[in-house]
Amino acid sequence: MEKKITLSKGERFRVALRHQFLQGSWNYERMQNGGWGYAMIPAIKKLYPNKEDQIKAMQRHLEFYNTHPYVSSPVLGVTLALEEDRANGADIDDVTIQGVKVGMMGPLAGVGDPVFWFTARPILGALAASLALTGSIIGPLLFFIVWNIMRLAFEWYTQEFGYRVGTKITKDLSGGLLGKITEGASILGMFIVGALVKRWVSINFTLTASRPIDTATLNAAGEVVREIKNVEYFNLQHTLDSLIPGLPALLLTLLCCWLLRKKVSPITIIIVLFVVGVVAHVAGIM
Repeated sequence: MEKKITLSKGERFRVALRHQFLQGSWNYERMQNGGWGYAMIPAIKKLYPNKEDQIKAMQRHLEFYNTHPYVSSPVLGVTLALEEDRANGADIDDVTIQGVKVGMMGPLAGVGDPVFWFTARPILGALAASLALTGSIIGPLLFFIVWNIMRLAFEWYTQEFGYRVGTKITKDLSGGLLGKITEGASILGMFIVGALVKRWVSINFTLTASRPIDTATLNAAGEVVREIKNVEYFNLQHTLDSLIPGLPALLLTLLCCWLLRKKVSPITIIIVLFVVGVVAHVAGIM
């Protein structure tokens, strides 16, 4: 009987250390894929002794990936479990592994910002700042030490949790658990993305239309004074907001999603949006 290949705790710890550099090779086309692939190297070398298998594993982990760097850890843990079972002969293909990553990273990204950036960090920062204002060096040291202990502990234990849960997921592939988890995570992710569109995408049209109106008034001497004024009767931004607030931002987001599904490069989309924005501003449309 062939011996099962298992990732030791030390190897998983090395993956966790490399995961600290998730955003060290961030790019506009595949976001955090470089840092993710770097983190997976120790696991890939252990699970796939064959060079060709290592290359294929790296290629599938250099696909698009982007989420909050701290809550990425449970995704990493689940992925390690999937790769481990695949290396031991489980029927897990590239689509399944990438589907789990994509299905988890969206919802978790929406959780990471409010928990860490908008709650934990400001509270700890305010406490440290209050101590620093008194001239105590404990303030900055407290922030640096406590924050890093908190985040490192969170990342390690959530990665281990994801690793343990991941093995259960792969054992129940035939029961449809993986499909249900992926579907539920995708639905939640769509809700979060929809809510963030209005907040993060802003389009303001300045295009207006006016017409001259001849007015007549009496001055103090009782004389008729005629004056022609340009009165605005159409404002594109006001008209769109009266239909659906944030409609242009929603349409732009859907257009970008459609272009991405058509395999248009994100770099191309960014450049086109930049050029269109500059031209529209110069033309007085936006």
